[in-house]
Amino acid sequence: MKFFSYNKCGTCRKAKKILDAYKLSYDEIDITETPPPKSVLKKAIKARGMKKLFNTSGEQYKKLRIKDKIGAMTEAQAIELLSSNGRLVKRPIAVDGNRITVGFDEIEYKEVWS
Repeated sequence: MKFFSYNKCGTCRKAKKILDAYKLSYDEIDITETPPPKSVLKKAIKARGMKKLFNTSGEQYKKLRIKDKIGAMTEAQAIELLSSNGRLVKRPIAVDGNRITVGFDEIEYKEVWS
């Protein structure tokens, strides 16, 4: 499993605790230094939709005024932008084969990863 997270993010730490409780092994990747590859982003968009993949509360999202641009953005443009700037990506992203979660919802984590 690949676990894209940010160690200063409380939500990411909660998600990690759940994965650890289920004794799942994962490669933790700092999403700010190594954004998810385009293949993972495509899978995440398919699972969640393009708009749900953006970290709307993040500084970069506001600074770049993504809210004003997202309506006209193509999926390819969104993937290009997200793959080049991990601070724009909703976190954490956990992916293993065909399973993927974006963000953290305790119920979803139990359903998908237990």
